[in-house]
Amino acid sequence: MAEIVAFSKEGRVGVITVNNPPVNALSQAVRAGIKAGIEKGIADADVSAMVIICEGRTFIAGADIREFGKPPMEPHLPDVCQFIEDSPKPVIAAIHGTALGGGLEIPLSCHFRIALSTAKVGLPEVKLGLLPGAGGTQRLPRVAGARSALEMITSGVPVAAARAKDMGILDEMVEGDLKAAALVFAQKVVDQKLPIRRVSQLKATVDSPTLFEDFAKANARKFRGFMAPFKCIEAVKAATELPFPEGMKKEREIFIELHDSNQSKAQRHVFFAEREVVRIPGLPDDHPTREIKSVGVLGAGTMGGGIAMCFANAGIPVKLLDMKQEFLDRGLAVIKKNYANTVAKGSLKQEVMDKRLSLIQPTLAYEDLKDADLVIEAVFEDMAVKKEVFTKLDAVCKPGAILASNTSYLNVDEIAAITRRPQDVMGMHFFSPANVMRLLENVRGAKTLPEVYATAMKVGKKIGKVPVLVGVCDGFVGNRMLAKRTRECGFMLEEGALPWQIDRVIYDFGFPMGPYQMGDMAGLDIGWRNRKAKFDSLTPREQKNNLLDKICEMGRYGQKTGSGFYKYDEKRNATPDPMIEELIINHSKEVGIARRTITDQEIIERAIYSMINEGAKILEERIAARPLDIDVVWLYGYGFPVYLGGPMFYADTVGLKKVYDAVLKYRDSVGAEYWTPSPLLEKLAKEGKGFYSK
Repeated sequence: MAEIVAFSKEGRVGVITVNNPPVNALSQAVRAGIKAGIEKGIADADVSAMVIICEGRTFIAGADIREFGKPPMEPHLPDVCQFIEDSPKPVIAAIHGTALGGGLEIPLSCHFRIALSTAKVGLPEVKLGLLPGAGGTQRLPRVAGARSALEMITSGVPVAAARAKDMGILDEMVEGDLKAAALVFAQKVVDQKLPIRRVSQLKATVDSPTLFEDFAKANARKFRGFMAPFKCIEAVKAATELPFPEGMKKEREIFIELHDSNQSKAQRHVFFAEREVVRIPGLPDDHPTREIKSVGVLGAGTMGGGIAMCFANAGIPVKLLDMKQEFLDRGLAVIKKNYANTVAKGSLKQEVMDKRLSLIQPTLAYEDLKDADLVIEAVFEDMAVKKEVFTKLDAVCKPGAILASNTSYLNVDEIAAITRRPQDVMGMHFFSPANVMRLLENVRGAKTLPEVYATAMKVGKKIGKVPVLVGVCDGFVGNRMLAKRTRECGFMLEEGALPWQIDRVIYDFGFPMGPYQMGDMAGLDIGWRNRKAKFDSLTPREQKNNLLDKICEMGRYGQKTGSGFYKYDEKRNATPDPMIEELIINHSKEVGIARRTITDQEIIERAIYSMINEGAKILEERIAARPLDIDVVWLYGYGFPVYLGGPMFYADTVGLKKVYDAVLKYRDSVGAEYWTPSPLLEKLAKEGKGFYSK
C-alpha cells in the first residue's frame, strides 16, 4: 500500500507527496506526514528547497469529515502550518484541482505557491458555521488584502487560479506538468537565492478605514441570521490590527466559540444530512437502477417547463407534451427567456443554451412518448385529470418505463391503481420554480419497486437536486407539515394577530418571508383552489375560517392583481392594508372570537411546534424514514433557516420537553383535535431524548 505522505528527492529538491484518495483530506495521518516530510527536508543537507504536491485529481480539498465531532488529534493543523512557515528552507505548494479550507491554509503557510490554471482555491468553513481555524483569517488578508479576504472567507466561494494570482495568493500560474513546473520553480528559488517570504510577517492592507463596518452593512441581508460571517469579519479585522501571534489567538477563540454554537452544530448537521439523504435505509448503495436516457414531460406550463429544463441541463433529451400548440409555444418561449436571462448574466454561454434548447422537443402526441425511459406529468392538480393522463401513458409507454406524477399532495397509490404497472409508478414532486429549487420529494407508492425509486433518487442527484424519499399521505412531508402551520396562522388571525405581525415573526425566525407574503407572491387563488378541493374534510372551525375566501372573492389574488393580504405598488412593494385589518376584525366578531394580544413567542410556538409535532407523526407512520429526511425537505423546499438545521434538529436544540409542554398547553386552549401530542414526541420528551439521540 502506498504511503499516505511520501518524501522523495529530485536533485536538490525534497518532494512531499500527499496521496490520500479520494480528495487528499487532511486526516491526522496527512498532517503528521506533511510535518515529517518537512522535518526530513530540513535535516537533509542535500535538500535546498521543498515542494508539497498531491496525487490524484485534486490538491487537499479540506478537512477529513470522518474526524468531525471527534476529539482533535495531534499534530493540530495550526501547528503544522506554523512548522511549515518556520522552515529555514523554502517550501513551495504546487496546487491542482481544489485547495479548500485547511487545503488552502497549508499553501498559505508555504513560502511560495504555484498552481495549474484549472485550479481553484477557497475557504468554505463559513458554510459549516465556522471560520478557517489554522491561520486562514490571519494569513489570507496578508497576501490578498483585507477586502479580498473578507469576500472569500464570508462567502466560502472558491476562486479560480487566475483570480487567485491577481489577488496575490499565487506566485505563478502554470500549464501542463505540475510537478515538472514545481521543480523548475524550486530550482529558480534556490539559484536566485530568492528570500523566504513568511506570510505572517507581511502586513494586511486595508483600503478604507471603515472597510469592516461598510462590508458588514453591505452584506447584512445576505448574512441575516447567520453568526459565522460576522465572526469572520471580526477575525479578519484582527489580522489588520494585531501582531500575528495575537491574531492567531483571537482566531482560535472565535473558532472555538463558533464550533460550540448551536448554529455551527446545525450547519454541520445540514452538511451531513444532505449527503446521507440520498441513501435509502434498507437498500444497498449499489442496488440496481434503470437507465434513464430520455424523458417525457407532460404539461408545458411553469412547472413542466422548469422540469424539462432540469433534464436538458443534465444533457438528457426531453419530449415536452401539451394539448395545444399555443400552450407549447408559450411554454417554450418561457424556457428560452429563462435561458437567455442566464446568458445575459454571464452564467451560461450562448452555445450551451442552444444545445440545451435543442434537447427539448415539443410534441402534441402521446405516441411520441413511447420510447421514453421516464415520464413525468405536471398537469393540473386534480385527481380526475391525473387519472386520465396516466391511463393514456399506460397505453403508449414501453414496458419498464417509469411513470411519475409531479403531484404536491394527491394519493400516488390511487393514481398507480388505474395503470397495469403500479410497480413502475411513483411521485416526483418538484418545487417551483423547478429549474431553480433544489428539493425533489420522491414518493414511493405501496407497490413501487425498489429499483424504481432507487432510480428516481439517482436521477434526482444527476439533475442537481437534493432528492428525499417519502411515503404516500396527503401532502407527503413538506405540505402535510405546512398545512398545520397554515391552520394555526389562520386561527391566530381570528384570535388577535394580523398578517404583518405573523409575517414579521416568521421572517425574524429566519424564513425568507412570512406565510402571507408568500401566499401573495405565489397567488392566493392557488391556496383558495386547494381549500375548496379539501373543504369537506375540514373541521367546522376551519370551514368557518373563510378569510381567504373573502379576500379572493374580491379578486385580490396577491402581487399579480396588485392586492391580496397586502397592497402593492407598481414595483410590487408591499404595505399593510387597513381594509384587510378591518376585514379580519369583523370576521372575529362574526365567528364569536374575542380578540386578544398574541405574543411573538406564541406565533413561533404555534407555527413551528405544530409542524414539529406533525413531523413526529410522519416518523411514526414511516412516511419519512429518518428525522434528517424531514429536515432536508424543509431546508431545501421551504426555506427553513439553515443555521437552525431543519425543524426536527431545531426541536432537539429547543428540547423536546419544551415542545411537548407547549403542545399540551395549546391542546387545552385551541383544542385536542388540532393539538394532540404525537406518541413519539411524548415518549422522547418523557425519556429526556431528542429525535437525533434516541
